[in-house]
Amino acid sequence: MKQKLFIFSILGLIFCSCSNNQVQDQYKVMPNKQWHKDSIVSFKINEVDSISKYNLFLNIRNTTDYEFSNIYLISSINFPNGKVVTDTLEYEMANSDGSFIGKEFGGVIENKLWYKENVQFTEEGDYVLELKQAVRENGAIDGLNTLNGIQEIGFRIEKVNP
Repeated sequence: MKQKLFIFSILGLIFCSCSNNQVQDQYKVMPNKQWHKDSIVSFKINEVDSISKYNLFLNIRNTTDYEFSNIYLISSINFPNGKVVTDTLEYEMANSDGSFIGKEFGGVIENKLWYKENVQFTEEGDYVLELKQAVRENGAIDGLNTLNGIQEIGFRIEKVNP
């Protein structure tokens, strides 16, 4: 198990290092490959300037234990001035035949998902992105307490080339 994780991490570093417009790339490991509904995953955004434009991505690494064809997320960007922008997001995770959409490496599927495009961070100071899972069973009103099969949640910023 540790060997697979090591190999996957090395492959991830190789693929990430190939992009010269990458500004920030962070991952948070989910304990026991589970994402509890009350667990907030947060990323500090602090390596950006106020002039450039950026594309923002969410990266989800799931295992084959992930049981759904999509994922719902609640995202919040906290601005330095205290303003908060919250969005509900839905991403497809599997094709209609049940096969996962992302790239698979050793039983882990990596999904690079568009979050926001051509963003400018015009305020000085640190921004914070917060993510919560909001997946629920078909027909259920309440969300799942625990979402299984989520190994890591990542956030990537890429500078837009003029």
